[in-house]
Amino acid sequence: MYFFIKALHIIFMVTWFAGLFYLPRLFVYHAESHDALSIDRFKIMERKLYLGIMCPSMALTLLSGFALIIFQGAEWLLETRWMHLKLGVIILLIIYHFYLGSLRRTFENNGNKYSHVFYRWINELPVLGLITIVMLAILKPWT
Repeated sequence: MYFFIKALHIIFMVTWFAGLFYLPRLFVYHAESHDALSIDRFKIMERKLYLGIMCPSMALTLLSGFALIIFQGAEWLLETRWMHLKLGVIILLIIYHFYLGSLRRTFENNGNKYSHVFYRWINELPVLGLITIVMLAILKPWT
């Protein structure tokens, strides 16, 4: 059962990260758009991606991750320092996720204040989280 949940955890995490990478890219194109048809299309795409894919994927990633921690036990969690850092990075990714949600609502209400360059930069942030999480999960330093 543990490995089945672990496999699901990885699948949900990949799906969540796909959204974390793609939504800011949609924001880049949305910020560059000026015609009503394109703007309306981006609003629909952003809403469906965020609410239909990203939010459920994040919830399932967290749920399956907590299930894996429960399987390992409280003592393991207290003794595993690399997991503490991983959980810290996950908290930052959750904050980033909800920040993207607030940007999406701003676009939806036609209140965007940023240029496409800003969105190109924030599009790179989840890469740091992904690298850190994968390296910690595979290398398991400080064990």
